[in-house]
Amino acid sequence: MTPTSLPFTKGHGTENDFVLVPDPDGSLDLAPQHVSALADRRAGLGGDGVIRVVPTLHAHEPEVRAQADEASWFMDYRNADGSPAEMCGNGTRVFAEYLRREGMETEAEFAIATRAGTKSVRAVDGGWAVDLGPWRVVDPATARARGGDALVTPYGGPTLPGLTLDLGNPHTVVVLPPELDLADLDLTRAPRVEPEPPHGTNVELVRAVGPGHIALRVHERGVGETRSCGTGAAAAALAVRWWEGIVDDVPGDDSGADRWTVDVPGGRLTVIALPGDHVELSGPAVLLADGTVTLP
Repeated sequence: MTPTSLPFTKGHGTENDFVLVPDPDGSLDLAPQHVSALADRRAGLGGDGVIRVVPTLHAHEPEVRAQADEASWFMDYRNADGSPAEMCGNGTRVFAEYLRREGMETEAEFAIATRAGTKSVRAVDGGWAVDLGPWRVVDPATARARGGDALVTPYGGPTLPGLTLDLGNPHTVVVLPPELDLADLDLTRAPRVEPEPPHGTNVELVRAVGPGHIALRVHERGVGETRSCGTGAAAAALAVRWWEGIVDDVPGDDSGADRWTVDVPGGRLTVIALPGDHVELSGPAVLLADGTVTLP
């Protein structure tokens, strides 16, 4: 049974904010309505998501428990609407900061378990860096032939080509034409994506700032527009990098910059394309408050 009262920590990474709930013995059953109540910005604590901090051996999913030899702790991430998510880049850094502060991890580099596999994190100046693992363009042949493999229509805006990427969770990236400004987009509703992804998608709207430098806004599935999205920042940088290789007439050669500065409404992140089609995300992680909350 879920207790009526439980401890929590509130934290954020570039203003992508989370409620962290410790569950050291794996007995906490957070139902979707509990998650949405905790994440509610008026009647709850407020957050883009809720993270249950649980030993990997106590995870419900067998594929997560299988990671126990590599990672002691599982980041059980839930979107604000209560739905489970595979992974959260900013949440990973906040999760790492929490584990270090609580003495659950003592090294400067360690692994955590997620539904998208085991992720390696390491302490860096000003925060944490996480190897988000392998990534891929979902349909490169179509994207090369058409300039994208999806059509994205922001609410009230034009239909634009998008590129679908898999970073353990789904992303569709759009680079805005010069006549469109990021600030003018209406993201109060989810952009329409065609073909419609079977499990939904995060949508990143991107403006090129300069070489190796982009700015973006993001609409996250199950949440809405957020101030930042870590895997979205990585997806956006990788998409622009991949497109640059196509424009340079070297199909499949994503030979753009390896290091990217990504500006989000909540701050700045760094994305580095690693060998072996891995990608690293780095940025700050802040723990704001601790307390006890009573569930409805």
